[in-house]
Amino acid sequence: MEIQTAIVAFLAFYLAWNLGANDVANAMGTSVGSQAITLKQAIIMAGVLEFLGAVLFGQEVTSTIGTKIANPALFANAPQTLVMGMITVLLTGGIWLQIATSRGLPISSSHAIVGAIAGFSWVALGIEAIDWSSIGLITIGWILTPLISGAIAAGFYSLIQHWIFNQPDPLSQLQEWIPWLSTLLLSVFGIIVLPKLTQPVSQFLLEQRNFPLPSHDITLFIGGIAAISLTLISWRQLANSQIENQIQGLFAKFQVLSAGFVAFAHGSNDVGNAIAPLAVISYINQQGKVPSDQLTIPLWILVLGAIGIVAGLAVWGKKVIATIGENIISLEPSSGFCAELATASTILLASRLGLPVSTSHALVGGVVGIGLVQNMRSIQFSTIQNIAAAWLITVPISAALSAAIFSIMAIVWQ
Repeated sequence: MEIQTAIVAFLAFYLAWNLGANDVANAMGTSVGSQAITLKQAIIMAGVLEFLGAVLFGQEVTSTIGTKIANPALFANAPQTLVMGMITVLLTGGIWLQIATSRGLPISSSHAIVGAIAGFSWVALGIEAIDWSSIGLITIGWILTPLISGAIAAGFYSLIQHWIFNQPDPLSQLQEWIPWLSTLLLSVFGIIVLPKLTQPVSQFLLEQRNFPLPSHDITLFIGGIAAISLTLISWRQLANSQIENQIQGLFAKFQVLSAGFVAFAHGSNDVGNAIAPLAVISYINQQGKVPSDQLTIPLWILVLGAIGIVAGLAVWGKKVIATIGENIISLEPSSGFCAELATASTILLASRLGLPVSTSHALVGGVVGIGLVQNMRSIQFSTIQNIAAAWLITVPISAALSAAIFSIMAIVWQ
């Protein structure tokens, strides 16, 4: 059993590695493309915040993926079949993400994992093993995500154009707006994240009277302080002097903060794609039964997934950054800031709802929304078509690959 757990943990790390290598572009591609930060700075900053987002905020989406895609009740009498299926998911997701990353192609890890789960479930127990209502809800999220993110980005960028760039003295106008932009950025972050971070503390105060704080609450406090510290450091240090335009230079500082926002959001949502199968297998090995409606994720599994994401990001992430940062639209810090803020808001809201949506969809939607406000001719639609095609084929390819791997494993397992 320990050997099996070690192998599965390695596969989860492998999937997280490839997820980090592919999806890092969602967090930092626009910032590197607009020259607000360098590639090295992006990797360091994203690494810290991706880790914090995954460990502190990745519980709900992981639980959703682990219990809502394949109907757990149908595996109640065959928990080892579900174990084999989740191993298949780890292999399928890792392989497909690695293939896409080697070609510099940003794809949706959510698509890959959901397709893999559906594929093995269909082979194992038939079409009734798939919870189609949950897949329908997730599919709606995939469709709405770029539309919502694009609308937020377009609306916000339109306001900036009207109240800052179209004024007689844009620099003076921007300086007047800096407190309001700072308030907006921190308010959006606080409204979405603060209730989640304070929930364990509130529960502790209601249910216990003894100290010290549980270790997980201490982790939350330390993580929150680290996140705040990093954003303050980034404001002073990471927005470099490559940008000669004073207005865009000021926006570069906001973009660095918003990039950190996206990195935290991405870690909170997409870590579930890598570790949900491991969490399910760990639960079955410990309890001897399949998880039902809610799955509690051990802290060590969240940390494993977070480390894997950061490692893949650092070693292999630059390939996909080039696609997102340079080949969709020509970005400036002001437009990149709007796209990132829209992306982060959309994804973090989805995380609060436990909905495994696509960060890629949100970011591309935000960037396209900016392009529509600027000039439709500035959008490189050939890149958009290639990315959309990759999104479209990811689910069927993942499902087919998962079905094939599961069938082979079933023969070998017997």
